[in-house]
Amino acid sequence: MEEVVKEAEKKVLEVLSRLNITWKRYEHPAVFNIEQARVYWKDTGGAHCKNLFLRNYCGHRHYLVIAKAEKKIDLKKLTAKLAEDHLSFGSAERLQRYLGVMPGAVSPFGLLNDARKEVMVVVDEDLMSHSSLNFHPNVNTATLEISKADFLKFLEWSGQKVIFLKLEASD
Repeated sequence: MEEVVKEAEKKVLEVLSRLNITWKRYEHPAVFNIEQARVYWKDTGGAHCKNLFLRNYCGHRHYLVIAKAEKKIDLKKLTAKLAEDHLSFGSAERLQRYLGVMPGAVSPFGLLNDARKEVMVVVDEDLMSHSSLNFHPNVNTATLEISKADFLKFLEWSGQKVIFLKLEASD
């Protein structure tokens, strides 16, 4: 298992290097949610992000929603903005199939495993006010800080449809 984890991160770092994207890497114990990760953020810069893997009701459209870690996304409002019938969290099996990652390691870097470009990306416009952003490198034992410009470069390279929306928080 550890070898698979190392290989997943190595693949991310190789792609970032090919794209001339620089990063700062922060190693930490495995974290599976924002509350666990927050303990290790004191030495990092940039905005910490949450990444939600969602599917529509029929399961034939998938979304990677990227927002600031503190924001509680209102899924009903997001469903309406995307003109979907219903959005819910994708299963661990779907997450592995479409992004090649396990729960707890979801990040935009999983898009490099989406060769068929089946996952649409939704980015909260509020993130664009930050100069750098933090994401897991497809493993939950490290965090990479990259510039906003490099994040946008990576998204363009990945080739998925990207939608920038003002995401509303739930009450």
